[in-house]
Amino acid sequence: MAVTSVTKADEIELKGTFQGDNLFVKNPFAQSGVGFCVYEVTVNGLTTTDEINSSAFEVDLSVYGFKIGEPLIIAIKYKEDCKPMVLNAETLKPRSTFEIVSLSVDEDNIKWKTKKEAGSLDFNVQQFRWNKWVNVGTVTGKGTPDGGTYSAKVRLHSGQNRFRLKQTDHRGKPRYSKETSITSSKQAVTFSPSRVDDIITFSDETMYEIYDVYGGIMFKGYGKEIKVNGLAKGKYYLNMDNKLTTFNKK
Repeated sequence: MAVTSVTKADEIELKGTFQGDNLFVKNPFAQSGVGFCVYEVTVNGLTTTDEINSSAFEVDLSVYGFKIGEPLIIAIKYKEDCKPMVLNAETLKPRSTFEIVSLSVDEDNIKWKTKKEAGSLDFNVQQFRWNKWVNVGTVTGKGTPDGGTYSAKVRLHSGQNRFRLKQTDHRGKPRYSKETSITSSKQAVTFSPSRVDDIITFSDETMYEIYDVYGGIMFKGYGKEIKVNGLAKGKYYLNMDNKLTTFNKK
């Protein structure tokens, strides 16, 4: 769950998840000169007992007994002639803290079980193809300390297939699982013709990418053929199955 901040009439509403840290608020004087700007703070509908009559105050979230990853709605109500400032709203954003309990892959699916999730974030399923890691699926995590059990469809190429999971939170640093692998008995995919006018045909369905000589991607997808009649004449790079190869457009 991402943090959302909604400013209503004389109210700031923050939605996020508990990450173990407290919230800090800068609280100016009211324009009327009487008292401070904020007059009430609620956490999941409960009015806090924090001391808010100061130029800055802390919303103590530890007193509620929340579990890491538990949803929060914090409302900061203020007088109409002023506005407070939340100094660390990012503390409510989910963090990537998952641990893998089990991870396996078969001919059709990758399956995994987690623990210690701290907020709902996407798991990106990655497969090693063409000398790089390629995103081949996305599953949204449950975001609870107990974690969850997940699965995603996969498409194997010939030979050894390597997979891993990737998750990135608001801090921008990716977190990866260990790898899991399986060796497929599928026959290596071939294509024809190498000098093409209209259609490239594969010997079996495969994931593919086509790049021009400058590295710009022209096509990507999955199937048994590609219509390339719209390409300009010249050389192109073709990634398919587990191979990197080239063809020429006539």
